[in-house]
Amino acid sequence: MIENNNIPKHWQIKKLGDVFTIERGGSPRPIEEYITENENGINWIKIGDTKNVVKYILHTKEKIKPEGVKRSRMVYPDDFLLSNSMSFGKPFILKTIGCIHDGWLVIRKNETIDNNYLYYILSSSLVYQQFSNLAKGSTVKNLNIEAVKQVEIKFPHLSEQQAIVSKIEEIFSELENGKQQLQTAQQQLKIYRQSLLKAAFEGRLTNKNVNGELPKGWKWIKVSELCNVVRGGSPRPAGDPKYYDGGIPFLKVRDITKDSGVYLTTFEYTIKEAGLHKTRQINPNTLLLSNSGATLGVPKICMIEATMNDGIAAFLDLDQRSNLYLYYFWSSKTKELRNINMGAAQPNLNTDIIKNYLVPHCSFEEQQIIVSELESKLTVCDKLEETITQNLQQAETLRQSILKRAFEGRLI
Repeated sequence: MIENNNIPKHWQIKKLGDVFTIERGGSPRPIEEYITENENGINWIKIGDTKNVVKYILHTKEKIKPEGVKRSRMVYPDDFLLSNSMSFGKPFILKTIGCIHDGWLVIRKNETIDNNYLYYILSSSLVYQQFSNLAKGSTVKNLNIEAVKQVEIKFPHLSEQQAIVSKIEEIFSELENGKQQLQTAQQQLKIYRQSLLKAAFEGRLTNKNVNGELPKGWKWIKVSELCNVVRGGSPRPAGDPKYYDGGIPFLKVRDITKDSGVYLTTFEYTIKEAGLHKTRQINPNTLLLSNSGATLGVPKICMIEATMNDGIAAFLDLDQRSNLYLYYFWSSKTKELRNINMGAAQPNLNTDIIKNYLVPHCSFEEQQIIVSELESKLTVCDKLEETITQNLQQAETLRQSILKRAFEGRLI
């Protein structure tokens, strides 16, 4: 609960239930029978509609038939919607008329309270912590009406509420501008990374006079001329204790794509010896490439003896001096590889596609120089990326610090 000594003397501490009418939504069932495309339908407001929404709910994706209203809850412009299950406690200001399901609580507008003031205080850690303490459920947190009614809010006079909101929005506007600049820099860094990789495999990173053609001594060759491309395999049926949960590392696409590092040294799944004849074994220092699913086209150099499933391709008999060179080559082609199967339900690279892929090939000495140049420049990129990420995280911390000051009466 809130302590009185944290606020100016003329401020009041009130429970939400003493100030506002709070109601839960309702869900007509089966909901499919009430969904309509008719323009005369009523906006059906789902928590999913707020995925990219920050503050205001302006429109919905679906409508329900008028007969569904009596089993739901009507809401109106300037009512507050509070998610009471998924992402519990997140507030939104409604700017349309509609109906809400039972994943929402509605806090009815109160003319004596500034709506924006209520939005910001509900968005603060001061209130979220109370929500968190009051929410029920071991896995999925849920807020019931009685719990929300007990949440305490600090209230100055209406004119002071409005002055606080004005100051918060002034500071937040400056903070948002800074955040957008950081996000722009983040995007530019991604573009620069790709331009570096593109230049490397056009020969421009180590040959300054290249103009449209590969440098002298380079040539295009198929991957199949460098190594043997094989695909993994999975013992069937999946999860059969006869084959799985043994002592042999068994790699899946997730092991390759879980981080952005060059090397793979850990694993999550295992199989038993009985499954070996139904999969593919690889030795340490083997280049891999994810070849199925949404994360297709991600390379990794595996540093352990392991087996792998059919979502992974391995480059066997490859001269290990080319491992890093080809790792960065495939990193430059990830987006291109994913576009090969655009429109497919499950994007997939077969080994023939990989074998016939053309690679700009040069001497091992020059490959080493290219890798060294790339790693030097990409290390700088990584440090910049880390700094940007930290600053973006600090921006959110600063938002909460500003709200804390505001609701302790120290912002104006």
